[in-house]
Amino acid sequence: MPAGVTWPQYLKMLSATMLSMLAGAEVVHRYYRPDLSVPEVPPKPGELRTELLGLRPEKASDQTS
Repeated sequence: MPAGVTWPQYLKMLSATMLSMLAGAEVVHRYYRPDLSVPEVPPKPGELRTELLGLRPEKASDQTS
């Protein structure tokens, strides 16, 4: 085993790490409460907060070869 750790010590540390990671993810998920609802009508461009408002689509005439 790496670092001179025995299998039982390694498995204890692995299980404690995994339980800690899962518990932390559960706490964050419960704190932020994601909105999982699906809207009936899609939002208009610019209404969705996750869109990048500074980027605009390029025009075909602006492209150079």
